[in-house]
Amino acid sequence: MATLRELAELVGGSVVGDSEAEVTRVAPLDSAGEGEITFVASAKYLPRLQHSRATAIIVTPGVEQPGRNLLVCRNPYLAFAKVLTLLQGGRPEPRGVLPGATVHPGAILAPEVTVHPGCVIGDRVQVGRGTILYPGVILYEEVVVGADCTLHAGVVVRERCRLGDRVIVQPSAVIGSDGFGYAPDGERYVKIPQVGIVIIEDDVEIGAATCIDRAALGVTRIGRGTKIDNLVQIGHNVEIGEDTILVSQVGIAGSSRIGRHCTFGGQSAVAGHLTVGDHVTIGGRGGVTNDVESNQILSGLPVMPHREWLKAAMTFSKLPQMRKEIQRLKKQLDEFAMKLKEM
Repeated sequence: MATLRELAELVGGSVVGDSEAEVTRVAPLDSAGEGEITFVASAKYLPRLQHSRATAIIVTPGVEQPGRNLLVCRNPYLAFAKVLTLLQGGRPEPRGVLPGATVHPGAILAPEVTVHPGCVIGDRVQVGRGTILYPGVILYEEVVVGADCTLHAGVVVRERCRLGDRVIVQPSAVIGSDGFGYAPDGERYVKIPQVGIVIIEDDVEIGAATCIDRAALGVTRIGRGTKIDNLVQIGHNVEIGEDTILVSQVGIAGSSRIGRHCTFGGQSAVAGHLTVGDHVTIGGRGGVTNDVESNQILSGLPVMPHREWLKAAMTFSKLPQMRKEIQRLKKQLDEFAMKLKEM
């Protein structure tokens, strides 16, 4: 429970109405009731406020709702995230190593960890204070997991890989699987041993069933604060900069370098051994086939400036008619050329 005054201090906002009104949880705009707070991040939802029974509403400056308790801040969506974390995002109490977990005697577990049944923790593994390992997590030998991490069911972290603090890994993700490396030998392929590691820096989140390959030599690195959606594939020796977003089904091929604060839309991809600069946005299904300079918004395959791609996309549906028209014009030109020859 928190008062609106306390929430305003949390989000850097101000209160219109009763600053001592108490709320216990965040709820959707249409269903919020007594003791609950909701938010409006877009002006198109303002008409629905008159039907809301919420105790308080998070809004942008300039919104007026006489008789209502308002928490006013410049970024309601960010405020929503902070309030939700405070009221409903608490971590469960530590429970120690539960029956059914297998922990090697050589592993080092800090205080206040939780290790659920079915977990397997290998030799010389280190797990930081407050970390939670849900059922079926497997940590190979010499893995390091930092403090206050959450590894959900079925996560596998292979040998010697390292996770920083406050890392969240969703179910069935695999960190440190072998990179896809083979040397051709005639018609056959010889596997190249993948002896590097993966380093996940602080405050990274990794989505369900995502795979991050270990380096052939050296390190595959995911920069601090990066957020990775479900079903993403990151190849060996890739380096992802800080605070980058990779949406579902993105693929980054081996040895590519991605800058900081980039955004990759769903199903976009980067070919191997390329460099993408900082502050680059790649639209959904975009394909990067050459190096990309910083500070651009690109779409298409191969990628082009987003505005140009929009113009091209608008033309696609007209291509059959344009083809017929070109054929008609060509026929007219041919007939005209024949008449000129006969003159």
